[in-house]
Amino acid sequence: MSSKLYQPALGGVKDLDALKRKTTEILNERIHGISFSPYIEGQGPGSKISEEQIEERLSIISDNVNWVRSFSCTEGHENIPRIAKARGLNTMVGIWIDDNREKNEEEIQNAIDVAKAGHVDILAVGNEVLLREDIPEQELIAYINRIKEALPNVSIGYVDAYFLFENHPAVADACDVILTNCYPFWEGCPIEFAVPYMKEMYRRAKAVAKGKPVIVSETGWPNEGIAERGAEPSELNALRYFVDTYQWAEEEGIEVFYFSSFDEAWKVEKEGAVGAYWGLWDKDGKYKYPV
Repeated sequence: MSSKLYQPALGGVKDLDALKRKTTEILNERIHGISFSPYIEGQGPGSKISEEQIEERLSIISDNVNWVRSFSCTEGHENIPRIAKARGLNTMVGIWIDDNREKNEEEIQNAIDVAKAGHVDILAVGNEVLLREDIPEQELIAYINRIKEALPNVSIGYVDAYFLFENHPAVADACDVILTNCYPFWEGCPIEFAVPYMKEMYRRAKAVAKGKPVIVSETGWPNEGIAERGAEPSELNALRYFVDTYQWAEEEGIEVFYFSSFDEAWKVEKEGAVGAYWGLWDKDGKYKYPV
């Protein structure tokens, strides 16, 4: 990517049209990665997703990213890595882990099969399991170690907020790669300080990684919804955050998976109105920031 695209928005570029142009330029150069859920209106966790739907949703974003991150290996999501690979994309494949042990086993077995078929570049064993307090630390570590044994040639990590790796260093020790979610928005940080704060989150994750790679597995900013203390959702702020994030990523060689590809209405139930507006594309697959 050309560094000329990454003039810092917080250094004075606050014009909405200018930020739209920069965002589009950055996406046209391809960002490192993006969180990908193929849900359409009326769907959410528990919905069975067809291969045709995955193909259609991936076709919208595939020219703008190098990696896609999936979140599950059941209900059709286990087909995402193969379809993404056929499009020339790299894959961070998620195994959804929670307190449903029977479903965990299905997730794990499907993920192992997908990895053995050669469709996984990084395998993420669980997403914010410790944050939700779904299972104990030792049970999570046992899952990680079991999958590492089954897949010795695949890079294995775990996804959670940066401070959970500080609180659970044994989990960090079990991983090949640290996959850290960094959300200044959810911590109420005003946009003026958001990317500097994300840099500090990343630094804290690096400190417990002991030299292992650290990837920002999620970060983003909503363009609509209710403020989270000092963090204001708006089109302008979402664009500023995106541009500044990728300036930092470019300058320091940070691998970032942006959240998210599409707006997802189902997230309103747990996150409020703001949960539906994190996508770079809307729920219908239309790019939200045309020049």
